[in-house]
Order: sequence, then structure tokens, then C-alpha cells
Amino acid sequence: MRNFDIEKIRNDFPALSRYVHEKPLVYLDNAATTHKPQVVLDSVADYYRSFNANPHRGAHFLGVTATELYEASRETVRDFINASSSNEIIFTKNATEALNLIAYSYGMVNIEEGDEIVLCISEHHSNIVPWQNVAKSKKASLKYMYLDENHTLDLKEVYRKITDKTKLVSIAHMSNVLGTIYPVKEIVEYAHQKGAVVVIDGAQSVPHMKTDVRYIDADFLVFSGHKLMGPMGIGVLYGREELLLGMPPFLMGGDMIEYVEEETTTYAELPYKFEAGTPNVGGAIGLAAAIEYLSEIGFEALHKHEIELTTYALKRLKELPYVTIYGHKNPEQRGPVISFSMKGCHPHDVASIVDTYGVALRAGHHCAQPLMAYLKAPASSRISFYIYNTIQEIDILIDSLKKVRKWFL
Repeated sequence: MRNFDIEKIRNDFPALSRYVHEKPLVYLDNAATTHKPQVVLDSVADYYRSFNANPHRGAHFLGVTATELYEASRETVRDFINASSSNEIIFTKNATEALNLIAYSYGMVNIEEGDEIVLCISEHHSNIVPWQNVAKSKKASLKYMYLDENHTLDLKEVYRKITDKTKLVSIAHMSNVLGTIYPVKEIVEYAHQKGAVVVIDGAQSVPHMKTDVRYIDADFLVFSGHKLMGPMGIGVLYGREELLLGMPPFLMGGDMIEYVEEETTTYAELPYKFEAGTPNVGGAIGLAAAIEYLSEIGFEALHKHEIELTTYALKRLKELPYVTIYGHKNPEQRGPVISFSMKGCHPHDVASIVDTYGVALRAGHHCAQPLMAYLKAPASSRISFYIYNTIQEIDILIDSLKKVRKWFL
């Protein structure tokens, strides 16, 4: 673990040195995707430059090396989330594909008519639409847990909504809109008492907090590499081995088979049963490099930095009387994600205008339309921080928001 030096960290990210509209880039859209440190870029380039080959299928040097690098990356992920076995780590293209895999290979097989699927109202569309499809196809009920006045999930609501009929609960550990951190360990414990399986969407949480699937006792967990400084196009599905063993493959084709005859096929063992076709070896290697980079800095240092940024941003935003902040006001109760609205200014206008000052933020419904409807806010502006953001960038944001306001007076 190295000392947390923000300038040295920023120098690791080539994209942060660029200018936008002749202004230094202030990148505050990390909940959508993060930038990549040079070590990640180099690891991917080095693979394609020196070791490019199809893994698991060749006895030649490049094929063997590609297999070793790919499987070493799987082991890095296993250790990162403290899974019991590398058989429980399935590489996907992103968290969305991982959630769809669970919905089709587990949900369609195990959910029956009259069963209940329980979600939180703040879920990303990727954790809603697949379950809507399962519920409709299997004639099951879809239920939502709703938030309290602090935009948090009271455990009383959990106890009300999860019942003896509940067969599956799927919830994000951290909201991509509110930054709310949900008590997933307690939710898992109660759901298991009711005989339900729990899926955790870790797309927002895994990059920001130490995740231990055995401590949480999760049945499934998904996350995307590109939100924790890894490449796009690589994601992870963790699943309990006993559950994965009972699930049919999601995709059929090469590398997920053991034997194919004219009429029948036997499938490969875990984890390859769920990894049909040529995998994203470069993406897996890049993800492993990102995990190693993050682990070297450490979650304790990252958390301290993000709390400082979130506390300061909430303080500065509260100075603007025309700004409404969504989510818990206590930075200890939320991740480094802040959504807000400006009176008289549409979020898309806010995003377009601050962009002229070099500030990148997100505007819209953030793939969470049920939540936005619940908040009675069709859209919002969103800022989100990561390891390389600074207090000075927040000051630039606030100055740009003041200028936005002047445009509409």
C-alpha cells in the first residue's frame, strides 16, 4: 500500500491531462465510467502486442500463455471479492449481461407461478427489466421496496416486502442516482431466513468499498470492470458454486462444451460452462491490472478521500439556494454520487453549459426511471467522484453552476 498522493495518482491517468473547450478537463462522471491508469492501458496493449491467442484451445506457446494470463486474472478477481473458488467467477461483458445470465439461467428455471421477486425502487434498469421479463413469463409477482424520507431503505420495509413467497431478491449495494448504501448483509440474512436467493448489483459499490461475498453471504454478485478503472467490455458474475452447477448455460457454442455429438452435447465444467466463444482476454487482464492498482492504494485511503470530496461537494452545493440535492445528507451514509436539480434549469441544459467550462457531469434519468418517478423528478444532474478527483475540481463545478444560473435569470 502506497501513500495517497493525489498529484501522483492523477499523473497515472493520461486522459486527465487533456483540455476540453480550451479548459482543463474536470471529469465528474465516474458513476458512468472511470478513466484508466497507464498500467491498465499498458497491460492490455502488451497482451495484444505480445501474447494474443485464443485461450484453452492451443498447445502452442501463445495459446498457453494467453490461458495462463486469463486464468490468473480470474484468480485476481476471486481474491478481490473473497470468493471461495475461481469456479465461482464468470467473466461476462458487463454487469448487465451478468444480471441477464442470472435472470435466464436461474430465474427462468427456478421461479414459478405465484412466486415473488423483490427489488428496490432505486434499481438501475439492468436490474429491473430482466426481472420484469421473468415475472411476466413465469406468472410471478414483482414487488418493490420503497425508500424513506432520507432516501434510505428502512429494514422495516425489507421485512414487510420479503415474505415466505419471495424466491428472489435483487438489489444494488449502492444506488447509481442517490449514492445510498443499502444494508445488503442484513437483507441477505433475512431473505435467506425466508428461503430466498439474493442477487447483489455491485456495479457502483465494488469500485468504492471492500466487497467480501462470503461475509455478505451473497448468492450472486455482479460488477463491471470499466467502473473501477478497467477496460470496457469486461464484467464479472460471482455465483455460489452449488447454484451455478444447477444452472443451464446462458449462451451455447465453443469453449463451453465437453463433447458434442450429432444429437446431444455435454457441457464443460465451471466456470467455462458460462463462457461461450472467444473470451475478452485483454479485458480480463486489464481488469486484473486495475484491481491490483486499486489494491495498492487501498480502500481505506480511497474511502477517506471520497468522504472528503463528498462532504465538501454537499457543503458547496447547499450554498446554492436554487439547488435541490437528492439522497442522504450525511456523507457517511452514501457513496461518492450526488444527484441534484437546479430551479429553472433543465439538467440537460446544465450539462451542456458546464461542459463549455470543461466540466463533465451526467444529466437525465440515469437508467432509473422508476426511481425518478418516485422522486417526482423526471431528470437530474449527477456528479460522481473517484480516486483522482480533487477539491479544486469541485470549486470549478460550483463556479460553473453559478454561471449556468445566470444564463436563465
